[in-house]
Amino acid sequence: MTDTSATTTPEFLTATRTFYDAVAEDYAERFRDGLAAMPLERAVLTAYAELVGAGGRVADLGCGPGWVTGFLASLGLEMSGLDLSESMLAIARRENPGIRFEQGSMLELGFPDGALAGVVSFYSSIHTPVDELPSLFSELHRVLAPGGLLFLGFQVGDEPRRYDRPWGHDVALDFERRRPERMTGLLTAAGFTPLSCTVREPETGRGETTPQALLMARKDG
Repeated sequence: MTDTSATTTPEFLTATRTFYDAVAEDYAERFRDGLAAMPLERAVLTAYAELVGAGGRVADLGCGPGWVTGFLASLGLEMSGLDLSESMLAIARRENPGIRFEQGSMLELGFPDGALAGVVSFYSSIHTPVDELPSLFSELHRVLAPGGLLFLGFQVGDEPRRYDRPWGHDVALDFERRRPERMTGLLTAAGFTPLSCTVREPETGRGETTPQALLMARKDG
């Protein structure tokens, strides 16, 4: 007899974890320059850190190799990182030995209600299906203190881009693209007040094919 009470991991989480476990070292090598080649992103993240305030407790969700985590820590925030992929976390821990990194899903966070001054999702919500975004934003809202700040990075568009067999690995994953106005509407419905949205054109030298959006919002109350 099958035990239907057991919680099963959603397929999109399993697919995301499998993909990044496979490509982690190649990904880190290909994008080794990380934020160093992204001046606009650094500027907006710096503004975000200033708005949160020195010493603010912030979680980088879907942190990957930990580049954003480390950058924000260098700006004076109390950072931690979370990711589905243990292979990505191994890189993050190796490159940021003073920061705590844990495995987990940003849909089910281990933080108490109102525990954080900020949450960052830098191109990690792009693997969450659109019908799961309200649940995701509700969870991010829950862990933020009143007035806490959310930072989202995502690719702009209407259709996903599928990456199949990157660097020869036998994995594939869809990268969802979103419209800023749609994301703003979902955040407002979840109890956030949008503060800013910066959209830049794609940089073809980095393999980008669509504009990139950087959105900040504040938890109401």
